[in-house]
Amino acid sequence: MKIWIDQDLCTGVALCEQTCPDLFAMADDGVAHVVNADGQLLPGGQAAPVPGELLESAIDAAEDCPENCIFIDS
Repeated sequence: MKIWIDQDLCTGVALCEQTCPDLFAMADDGVAHVVNADGQLLPGGQAAPVPGELLESAIDAAEDCPENCIFIDS
């Protein structure tokens, strides 16, 4: 499974970062970004694999996002 954020929809509420800080981080641009396995922020729209142990919290973050801007693809 892969996860990505549509930064055009993100308003920077940061619930995703609170729910799953291993996969999401707020950047200087004021919106959330996916964090890759190396801890680097990915550019907008770029997907990263979701480690199995983070899948449940990634799904929670996507479901809790008020802007519905987090997408999980199989």
